[in-house]
Amino acid sequence: MTSPATQTKLLIATRNDGKIREIRDLFTGLPFELRFPAEQFLERLPDEADLERGTSFAENAVAKARYFAKRATIPTLSEDSGLEVDALDGAPGVFSARWAAMHAAGAGDAANNALLLQRLEGVPDEQRTARYRCVVAYLETPLAKPQLVEATCEGRILSAPRGSGGFGYDPLFLSTDLGMTFAEAPLPAKQRVSHRGRAIRALVEVLVRRSK
Repeated sequence: MTSPATQTKLLIATRNDGKIREIRDLFTGLPFELRFPAEQFLERLPDEADLERGTSFAENAVAKARYFAKRATIPTLSEDSGLEVDALDGAPGVFSARWAAMHAAGAGDAANNALLLQRLEGVPDEQRTARYRCVVAYLETPLAKPQLVEATCEGRILSAPRGSGGFGYDPLFLSTDLGMTFAEAPLPAKQRVSHRGRAIRALVEVLVRRSK
């Protein structure tokens, strides 16, 4: 077991409770001391609302990483992720978290899922293919060149939610790998195949090799 004295402090630039839970789990047993904005006493400022205004997951991930790395002055990891539905030409994509709000259809996970079901009404099962996509960005310092990793996981959008776990669109996302929704899957199973799990594991491999 790595002692706390030899662990590398790493800020995880998210305030999303679901992502915090999953990322903590992914780093279990690794030589990193995870910190989150609240633990670094980084209060939420108004300019945070503009960090996810990019046109790609990579752009958003880097913007968040630079912003929080500058405030925390320690190495920072950020991710941006979302759902891409083929029948909707890749929507909601980078707008996944605020999709319903953008269409005056409410806000939050329940509203986003309701809008997704509405937009896919009448679309047959075989045309409801989708994927989760995640881009992880790592910055050693605020001005460093970002280390980027991207990963996806394939699935299909159901016509009704299943399961009570996960967050976001997980109750509607039937994983091709697991044969169940991410909301039905135990966390270890979801972590093994998810877009976020795959991307973070790949980045961690790079960071661990670099530290040796």
